[in-house]
Amino acid sequence: MTLLILGLALWYAAHFFKRALPDVRAGLGDRGKGLVALAIVASVVLMVIGFKRADYVDIWYPPVWAVHLNNLMVLFAFYFTSPGPSKGALFYKMRHPMLTGFLIWTAAHLLVNGDVAAIILFGGLAVWAVLEIIVINASDKEWQPNPKGRIAKDGMFFAISILLVLVVGFIHGLVGPSPFAGG
Repeated sequence: MTLLILGLALWYAAHFFKRALPDVRAGLGDRGKGLVALAIVASVVLMVIGFKRADYVDIWYPPVWAVHLNNLMVLFAFYFTSPGPSKGALFYKMRHPMLTGFLIWTAAHLLVNGDVAAIILFGGLAVWAVLEIIVINASDKEWQPNPKGRIAKDGMFFAISILLVLVVGFIHGLVGPSPFAGG
C-alpha cells in the first residue's frame, strides 16, 4: 500500500506544483515541464506497482452486470477525454470535459473493484480531479467556451473512442483482468 499511496501523493504534487509554487515552477522554465512529466510518469508507475502488490481486502462484491456498465462508462470517459467535446456540437460549452471523463473513468473502476486498494487508488484519483476542477475554476474565472463545432466531429471522436475501448480493453486483459469477461 505504501507505493500506491506514494504514487498518489506524487500525482497530486506534480499536478498542483504549478499552482502551489508558481515562482519556483516559472524559474524552472521549459525544464519544469520535463520534470513534471517525469514525476507524473513515475507516479503512474508507483500507483500501478503499488496496486498490483497490495493485499486484496474485499469491501463489496460487484455484481456481474457491473462489468458491462463499466465498459459503457469507460467509452464515455474516453470520449470526454478526447477533443470531441470541445470541437463538436454536443458538449462544446462544457468547461472540464477531460476531468469529467477522468471522473467517469474512476467511477467506472470503483464500480467493478470492491477492494481497499481500488478504493484508495480510484477514490484518490477522483478526489484529485474534483480538486483540480475547483482550483482551475478559482484561478480562471474568465473562461469562455469554444465556438460550437459540427456534430460530425462528435461522431468521429465517439467512433475513435469505441475503437480505443477495444484496443485498451485488449491490452488491459493482457496485463490484468479482462474488462470484457463477465456475465
